[in-house]
Amino acid sequence: MIFIKLSDRQNTIIDIIDKNQPITGEAIAEKIGLTRATLRPDLAVLSMCGLIDAKPKVGYYISNKKNNKDIIEKLSAVKVSEIKSLPVNVTENTSVYDAIVTLFLENVGTLFVVEDEALKGVISRKDLLQAAMGGKDLTAIPVGVIMTRMPKIIYCSENDSIIEAAEKIIENEVDCLPVVINLPSGKIKAIGRISKTNITKVLLEISR
Repeated sequence: MIFIKLSDRQNTIIDIIDKNQPITGEAIAEKIGLTRATLRPDLAVLSMCGLIDAKPKVGYYISNKKNNKDIIEKLSAVKVSEIKSLPVNVTENTSVYDAIVTLFLENVGTLFVVEDEALKGVISRKDLLQAAMGGKDLTAIPVGVIMTRMPKIIYCSENDSIIEAAEKIIENEVDCLPVVINLPSGKIKAIGRISKTNITKVLLEISR
């Protein structure tokens, strides 16, 4: 059987919650000697796996949901390759206006900037919103001006588990990750995307 491998810190968090439940995120962080922001990805993953629950203004406690073991096994076995969506690409010279239109027509939250198959940048809804608030002519601004460039792009591979992808999304506070492969040139190519929506759909299917 396949089980999720928890980190030492995640096991410590579970132990603290078990002995002090209910306990707030701030109190957990204080006991470990870290900030609440640092623990956010760990708490989110443990909640997603059904190991802990939380109540607003009360705190975290050990979950008593049934079949958590089955849910964890299933989540651990799901790879990014199984749930990834098609990437939506533009070029660096695409105008911000056209990028916004593409975003809405394709019903996505993130666009990838590609040149000769290689991933050059990522554009989020937030990037486009900030550009639109500037009051400039959006048809005259290329997305290359506002995109996030390598090596700051956060990405994943097809063989990553959805839990690994979720950790990257939560830790880096992004909506979507490009799913990439290596090119002979040493650059990377986006062959898919995985978003919060992809992961949420899997959680709903497994929980039913």
